[in-house]
Amino acid sequence: MSGGSAKGVEQGGFLLFLAFVSAAFLAVVLPFARPLLWAALAAILFQPLYRWFLAKRPEKESQSALASLIVILFAVVLPALWIGSAVVDEAAGLYVAFREGNVDVSTYFEQVFGALPANIQASLDSAGFGDFSEVQARVTAFVQASLGLIAQQAIAIGGSVFGFVLAFGIALYVGFFLLRDGRAIGDAILAALPMERSVADRLAERFLTIVRATIKGSVVVGLAQGALGALTFWIVGIPSVLLLGVIMAIASLLPALGPAIVWVPAAVYLLATGAIWEGVVVIVSGVALIGMVDNVLRPILVGRDTGIPDWLILVTTLGGIALMGLSGIVVGPLVCGLFLAAWGIFAEQRAEGAQA
Repeated sequence: MSGGSAKGVEQGGFLLFLAFVSAAFLAVVLPFARPLLWAALAAILFQPLYRWFLAKRPEKESQSALASLIVILFAVVLPALWIGSAVVDEAAGLYVAFREGNVDVSTYFEQVFGALPANIQASLDSAGFGDFSEVQARVTAFVQASLGLIAQQAIAIGGSVFGFVLAFGIALYVGFFLLRDGRAIGDAILAALPMERSVADRLAERFLTIVRATIKGSVVVGLAQGALGALTFWIVGIPSVLLLGVIMAIASLLPALGPAIVWVPAAVYLLATGAIWEGVVVIVSGVALIGMVDNVLRPILVGRDTGIPDWLILVTTLGGIALMGLSGIVVGPLVCGLFLAAWGIFAEQRAEGAQA
C-alpha cells in the first residue's frame, strides 16, 4: 500500500472514530439537553452582565461569573418558578370548576348575544351560533383539555422532583462555566468546525443574533404584554389574572393578532354585561399599552431585524413548542434562522463559483 493510500485510510479511520465518539457524546448528554440549552442561552443573554461585573473586578472571572449567576437566580429563575406554580394552581382550580359544572359558559354567551343588535342576532341564529348548549359543550371540552394539559405537565414535574432538581443544578453549574469561559469555548468550537472560518463566523453571528432577538424580542416583549394584561384584568376584577397573563404572553408570538385574542373577548363580555368602565379600561389598556409594547420595546431590545418572515417565526415557534415544549420557543426560530443563513451562504458561494 502506497503512502498516500495508507494516509487516506488512516484519515478515514480517524473521521469514522470522530463520528462515533461524537454520536456517543450526544447520546450521553441528551437526557440533559434542556438544562444545557437554557444554560447556554442564559450565558449568551447575560454575557453583558458578566462583563460589567468583570469590569468592576478585573481578573476576577470566577467571582464575576458567580455574581452574575446569583443575579440570574434571584431576578429571573426564582420569580419564574413562583409565577409558574401560581399559574398551575389557577389552572387546576379552573379545571375543577369546569369539570364540576361551576362555570356556565352558555350564560356568558347569552349575555353577550343579548347585547348585540337584532340584525346581528338574526344572522348568528341563521348561521347556527344561537345554540348556547352546543357552545357550552365545545368550550368546556376545549378548556378542560387545555387546562388538563397544564395539570399533567405539573404532575410530571412534581412526580420527578429529583430529576427536576438535578436538571436545575446542572443548568446552574454549567451556566457558571459558560458565563466565565463562553467566549473561549465558542472560539474553540468555531476553529474545530469542518468549514471555512468565514462561513463559521457568519453562522455564529447569525446564531447569536437570533438567540438575542428571540429571547429579548419575543420572550421579554411577551412577558411585558402578559404582565400588563394581568395587571389590567386585576384592576377590573377578572379572576385568574396570572393564567390569563401567561396566555397573553404566549399569544404575543402570533403575528397581527397577539394578545388581542385574549383582551378583546374580555372587553366585549364586560361591556355586554354592563361593566362599562371595566370594559373601557380593558380596551384602552389593550390598545394604548399592551398593543404598543411590541412597537416600543422590540426595536430597543433587539435593535435589528432577524430577517425571518413573521409567518415562518409563527410556524417554527409552534413547531418547536410541539417538539420540545417550552424550549421550542427559542429552538424553533433558531433552527429556521440557521437554515435560511446556511442556504443563503450556499447560494452566494454557488454564485461566486459560477462567476469564477
